[in-house]
Formats: sequence, structure tokens, C-alpha cells
Amino acid sequence: MRKVTSSSFIKVLISNLCVILFIFSVSAEVSNQVYFVDGYHGGVFGHYPMWKTQFIIDKLNEFPDWRIGMEIEAETWDSVMKNTPEAYHEFQKIIDNPRLDFTNPTYAQPYCYNIVGESIIRQFHYGIKKNREHFPSFTFSTYAVEEPCFTSALPQVLKSFGFKYAVLKCPNTCWGGYMKAYGGELVNWIGPEGTSILTVPRYACEELEPNSVWQTTAWGNSTEYLQACLNAGIENPVGMTYQDAGWKNGPWLGGKKGKVKNNSQYVTWTEYIEQYSVGKSDDNYYLSQEDVLVSLMWGSQALQRIGQQVRASENKILQAEKIVSMAHIDNKIGAAAHDFEKAWRSLLLAQHHDSWIVPYNGLNKKHTWAQEIKVWTDNTNAIADSLIQMADFSYLNNNKSKSLGFIKIYNTLSNHRKELIAINLPAELQTKTLAAFNTKGQEIKTEQSGNILYCAVEVPAFGYTTLRLEELSSEKKSLGFEGVSLLANGDCRMENDMYKVVFDGQKGGQIKSLIAKQLNNKEFVDQKHQFGFNSLRGHFYNEQKFYSNTDLPAKFTVLEDNHLIQKISIESSVNGHTVIQTITLTHNQERIDFGLHIDWKGNPGIGEFKMKDGFRDNYRPSYDDRYKLHILFPANLESQQLYKNAPFDVCKSELNDTFFKTWDAIKHNIILNWVDVLQKDEQYGLALFSDHTTSYLHGKDYPLGLTAQYSGKGLWSVDYKITQALDIQYALIPHRGRWDESNLWTASNNWNEPLITSYHTTMPLIDNSLIQMDKIGYDLSAVTVDEDNHLLVRVFNAEADEQPVNLSFNFPVKSVQEITLSGESIQEVNINKKRNVSTIKLSMPQFGFKTFKIYQ
Repeated sequence: MRKVTSSSFIKVLISNLCVILFIFSVSAEVSNQVYFVDGYHGGVFGHYPMWKTQFIIDKLNEFPDWRIGMEIEAETWDSVMKNTPEAYHEFQKIIDNPRLDFTNPTYAQPYCYNIVGESIIRQFHYGIKKNREHFPSFTFSTYAVEEPCFTSALPQVLKSFGFKYAVLKCPNTCWGGYMKAYGGELVNWIGPEGTSILTVPRYACEELEPNSVWQTTAWGNSTEYLQACLNAGIENPVGMTYQDAGWKNGPWLGGKKGKVKNNSQYVTWTEYIEQYSVGKSDDNYYLSQEDVLVSLMWGSQALQRIGQQVRASENKILQAEKIVSMAHIDNKIGAAAHDFEKAWRSLLLAQHHDSWIVPYNGLNKKHTWAQEIKVWTDNTNAIADSLIQMADFSYLNNNKSKSLGFIKIYNTLSNHRKELIAINLPAELQTKTLAAFNTKGQEIKTEQSGNILYCAVEVPAFGYTTLRLEELSSEKKSLGFEGVSLLANGDCRMENDMYKVVFDGQKGGQIKSLIAKQLNNKEFVDQKHQFGFNSLRGHFYNEQKFYSNTDLPAKFTVLEDNHLIQKISIESSVNGHTVIQTITLTHNQERIDFGLHIDWKGNPGIGEFKMKDGFRDNYRPSYDDRYKLHILFPANLESQQLYKNAPFDVCKSELNDTFFKTWDAIKHNIILNWVDVLQKDEQYGLALFSDHTTSYLHGKDYPLGLTAQYSGKGLWSVDYKITQALDIQYALIPHRGRWDESNLWTASNNWNEPLITSYHTTMPLIDNSLIQMDKIGYDLSAVTVDEDNHLLVRVFNAEADEQPVNLSFNFPVKSVQEITLSGESIQEVNINKKRNVSTIKLSMPQFGFKTFKIYQ
């Protein structure tokens, strides 16, 4: 037995007394009133068993002090009505009970940060509509979610739909990330364009839970959490857990009188903010997109395909709405609102957060989430294509003009466009030598390549034009143009009116020089960098080695080489896997287009290491993108700054780098549509565009990069395997000035909403601009026709200042109403009419949007 001295006894006694006093003080302080928000999250897709509705009713009756927040997928109520009608009708009777708080009425609970702004608006629009089909008096006041379903521009969207408050906590399901810890009891969350919404933040004192990779300390109103809140000056601390709807728990902290943990009082979020919190704040929180600290399995094959499928459908349905709107204006065709609702439904489901975080989970007896997303987006695309075709056919006439055919070209954007289109010729024209003439009878530049006719066209803003095809009596004379050259040293050179690019044949075809002629012959490749420009690099963990496609020589193939387009393919390999890269230069186009195809042999492991357990590991190989296969772009730009777009926002990065290795150190490294590196003096920049939401790489000592492939275990030890070839598209734009000065948002729109073409044997020779704006930088975010056959036009200010812009409608207009996203009138807008043109004047801050209802 160890001998205890008197001095050591005194020390132990003092220590124990301190502990006792601390416990007493904590108990005394926690005896102050504290609050807790309980609730349920899920749905018919994200798990909502059919016994749940009656269970909620019973538990509310059993525990009269209990309150719950409801985050339930809108379509759930269709199933509840069908399968448990008695519980459904009983639930209808309590829908207005203040003990229920519906906090997320979106259709399918999207993450928000990974989809475009219009998709977020439609999630709320169709979700609210579906909920009100079941509950006509359905209301909402506070936006709160179980998972990190946030993005910086939400205040503007929420307020326009009628929300009063927001909550930035998601304490019990942070597998995919969490929000930055900031502030105290309440803050004013300020959106990028200035909208303010009173918000409960993830407190600055709300730490990540120790020994957890999915929780913050607010999940259970522990004594330690509440003490931290009180020490931070939070007078009315509140915790939160939204339970999975499949769980058979009632009140999360207990429910018998006097036995609720730490004497917590159950409240709804709306109750808490309005009745129990301090009720206001002078802390303005200018939330950056980089405060959304989220990470998914970027680079995995599953997430790549999901991102591409969702992006393609987003682009297509928005273009279909616009083209149908044109036909509605011109030809009075019906709104097709019901068809569009069906098309949006399947796309909204594909945007469900579970689509992205658990793609390999079984969704139904037939499919996983990933498989069902393919079905859903195919459905959206098919409906959108049929609606475009319907609108297009409404323009046909009995034109008797002698011609081999006509090409109709639609521009769904608000900017006049000069671009190259590629027409797939019908079989009867493929052997003929063709010329194309515009509506003025002028021959335009064309190039014929097999069954493709390239045409350099001009199309007016939000409108269309028509080309007439004729057969030439003789072959076109060759002008001896040579834009692609295979050099004696094994290199390849591409050159057009905009660029001169040289590819290194000995190093996998990496770009050794990229000169932008239109930018004073600026060289954009950092030729001293250890990594090659447009090269691939990744860590194959089974071999425990980095491999690059620059390790071996490349093979070049010329695919197109004429005055309008140059295109080559480069064959190389990475660790024995064949790599095909395509590069396209287009006449009079700043954008350089790239494609990447890799024929994988088997399922190679790509990442930092082979993970054994993915459930509780804080350190994961799927986090550090430097070990994934990625494409590198070391640019000749000094002291680089970085900007990245987000839904209705552009964020200037404040990160030193994008690299992290653990769940508790997540950094925002997401590319939605584009990221842009800019040298310090803002004279030159290089923008990178992606065809899907994924992650990018960048740091002071690491060049810009795009994540291409990860293969290995991820969340919950699921193995994200490679089962098919890699195919992605990306693009680069070297430019002058900052992103807004060089109109990168517009350039991104041009890529995502390409000119739509169709071939007809008869078509009127007309070009027409239906909607115009006299200022660059404004965007027609959406143009659609509502169920009452009224035209809805949403304008977004992406790049311009707040000076007024003239928005002109080149068709008869009776009146114009500015409306909220919920459809309520804000004001009638003054119209200046001149002949058949009606013009309104509008202004809004950068990143703001306004919606107008047009009465014809």
C-alpha cells in the first residue's frame, strides 16, 4: 500500500472539493431554463415506415409537453393516405397544432450547395405545392434540417417563399459535413445580395463531439454543452436532434414530468425564436460559401455519374421551359405545366441528399439510389426533349422555298451569341456539298466533315434564327488551312485565331505551352513547375506509388482540322490504364473544351491508403484530393487568388489550400460549375469549368486541379468501386480581369445551355429576339409558363452593378407584376410601350434576383 503524506492528503482533499464545487456550480447554472428541439426526418424515399404517422399522434397524446419539428419528404403523404388512411385523416386534423413545426418543405431535402439555384427554388415550389395538396392550411416559418442542407444564398430564397427564420444547426447527422461554428444565441444571416434572416447558428461554443464523426455537442443537451453555452453568454441555450423517422423513440431526452434531461423544455424552432430566445440580434453574419463545411465521396465513379446526370437534366429542363415559353409567346401553345411538373419531380428526387451520400444503399427492391437516379433523370430528359420537339413543331409552315432544308437555332440565354453549331445531317444530305444562308440571304461560314455540318452562326438574345441549306454545284475550294501540326520532335501543335497550344509528345501529351493570342500572346503555362499542365497524377495505394500519364510518350490523332474547328485526341496511359484526352479549339471562342476517357482494367485502388473501417474513422483516404487521380493546371499566374461559383453566388476563397485529412478538419473544396484562379494584380486569370459537381484542388504551393477518380472505401465502409470507364468533360478559359469583368457567369451559361438546333424540310426564315436586356451581366435564370398560361420571367444579376437595366419584351404585354417566389404580388411595374415593344426598368444588387409575371 502506498503511504499517503499529510501534504498529499491535503492536495487530494482540495482537488475533490474543487470538483464538488464545479459540479454544484454546473448544476446550479443548468437549473436555469434550457431548451431542446426534437423532431423527425425522413420520408417515403429516405425511410418513413407506415406505422410512423399513428406513432407520432400517439406520442403527442402521451406526452403533452413534447414538441416536434417535421422534416418529411412531400411525397410521403401520398403513401400515408393510401396505406394508413385512418392515421392520415387523424393527422390532417392536427396539422395546425402549434406543437408541430414543418421546417423543411422542399420536395426531396436536397443539400442545396451541389445543385443550381433554379433547382433549389423548384424544390421549395413543388414541395410546398405537394404538401398543400394534403394539408391546405399547411404553413411554415423556420427552415431547419437534420443534415447540412445549406448554401450561402438561402436567405433570399427563404424570405421570398415566406420564411421568417432559419437554423444552421444539424447536430446529430454530420457524416457529410457541418456548418462553421459562429456566434451566440441568434445572428442575422446575411445573404450575398444583402437579404437578412434571423437565424439560430451553430454556436461558436458548439464543438464537434469528441470520439464521433457525425455529431456536434448540441445533439443531447449534455451538461457540458449547456455549461459552454452559459459561459459564452448565451442566455437561452438550445440543443437539437431530428430523429430518423424509422426510429421507435418518442421524446429524445425523456418525457415524464421532471425526468427530461437537465430540465430541458421541448420547443419547436418557431416557438423558441419567437417566445424564448432574445428575439433579435445585432450580429450580422455574412455567411461565406466556405462556411458550408461539407465533404462527400468526390471522385468516386458513383458520385461522378450522379453529378453528370443531375447537371445534364438541370440544363435540359431549364432550356425546355424557355423554348416552350417562346412557342407560347409566338404560337399560343399550352403551358404544359403538368408535363413540366412530372419532369421536375423525377429530377428533384435525383437531387435528394441520400442520392449523394448513400448512392449504393438499396432504395427499393429493384434499384440502389444510384440506379434509380439514372431512371429518374432519363425520365426528366425524355419529357424535356418531347416538350422541346412540340414547341419546335409549332413553328412549321408550308414554306415552298426551294431548299434542301432548314436549320432552326434557339438561344435560351439573354445574351446575343456568335457560336459554332454542329448539325448531324440526314442521310440524304451527307454526300452533298452544302452551303448555308442566314435570314438576310447571306452565306455564312461552314465546314463539312462526314455527316456533320459546322456553321458559324449569330443568334439574337432569347430567341431564334433560321438557316437555309443549298447544294453547291462544285466542291468547295480548300484554303490550305493547317491548324494542327505533328512536329518532327514528336510534339503536336494546335493553332487557331485565339490560341496556340503545344503538347509534349514525350510526356504523355501534357501542354507545354498555351499562348492566348487575344490576350497579348500571354503564356498561361508555368513551364518551370514540377507537374505538367493538363496532366494526370494520382496515388495507387496497392502499389504505394504515385503515377502520372506523363511517365510515357503519347500518341496524337487529328480528329478535325479546318477553319472553324480543330480537335485532337491524345492517347497515353497511367499505371497501365489507357487514357484518351480530347482537346477542341473553336473559331472565335475563348473556351477550350476537354474530354477525359480512361479504360480501367479491373478496380485499381486510388487514394491515400486502403481503409479498413469506415464507420468511426476520423482519418479517411477519401478526403485528401492530392492522392486521388486528378488533372493539374499549373498556371503562369503569380500570387493566385481563387473565386468559385455557388447557387446564386460567387465566393472569393480565403483558404490557404483545399487539403484536409480528417472529418474534424473539413474545408470547402467544391466546384459547382467553375472555379477561377486570378493573379494578384487581377490582370489575368484562368477559369476551370466542370460538367458535374465535384472537388477541386488548389493551394499556395499546389496548382489548380480537378478531381478525376477515387476508388476505395468510404462512409460506413462502403467500397466505391470502379466498374466502368471514366468519362468527364471540362473546359478552360484564359481571360483578362476578374471573373465578373470577364463575364465568366455568362460563359458558364453558354456552356451549360448550348444553342439548340433542329433540321426541317420546311421552316419560316425568321430571326427574332423575344426578351432583351441592355446590360451585360444579367441572366434570364428562368422563363416558364404557369398553370394559368401567364409568362414567368426570373432575372438574376450575376455580374453587373446596381445601375438600372432595361428589360424589353418584343411582344404585346398588358401588364407586369413583380412577385415573390410564393406567387404573391409585390408591386405592379411601370411599362414603357413603343410599338410592339414593352420595356420595364429594374435594378437589383449583385447576386439578387427578381421574378415577374407577364400578362399578355
